[in-house]
Amino acid sequence: MCTGKCSKVIAIPLYVLAGVSIICNIIAFFPGWSTKYAQEDRDGNGDRITDEVKYMGGFIGGGLMCLIPAIHIHLTSSKGCCANRCGMFLSIGFAAAGVVGALYSLATAALVLANGPVCLFKAPGDKDASWGRPFFKNNGSYLGDSELWTTCEEPKDVVEFNIGLFATLLVAASVELVLCVIQMVNGLFGCICGTCGGKE
Repeated sequence: MCTGKCSKVIAIPLYVLAGVSIICNIIAFFPGWSTKYAQEDRDGNGDRITDEVKYMGGFIGGGLMCLIPAIHIHLTSSKGCCANRCGMFLSIGFAAAGVVGALYSLATAALVLANGPVCLFKAPGDKDASWGRPFFKNNGSYLGDSELWTTCEEPKDVVEFNIGLFATLLVAASVELVLCVIQMVNGLFGCICGTCGGKE
């Protein structure tokens, strides 16, 4: 397969994965599908949104930092100004930026899954429920025990909500990482050997 065609095969899934990452990160600001908690968090009524959600790993890392390289990588597959050795050389740098973004998204998603969500829960020995992270020192072992998920009283089904979104982000970031690394290798071959697009 020509390096130009390979770039197209890499760019199209990157568009989709960047879109998925952005959407997941935005949705994560609304646990229980409610705007109430984001509003309370913004108004300074205590933490209602998980800290790692505010790091915007999916929006910035898996989203924008992979979307911009996807655009350039896609341009190297067309018969335009970037379908040459110089364009392929630049695609290595763009793909490297995508690798950094994917790693950032991957790290934040893994951190959320390991530490669990912020929720209203009653700690053993406490009279009243309070906001916090009941699974913070759990090392992610709560993920396999669905009976523990009922520890969180509010937002409704927040553990399932977080697991669904951040597992999706984790998978998306992993695939973005692989695609960007492949494009770095493809860009190197395109830079050395050409893009098979006729004029170089």
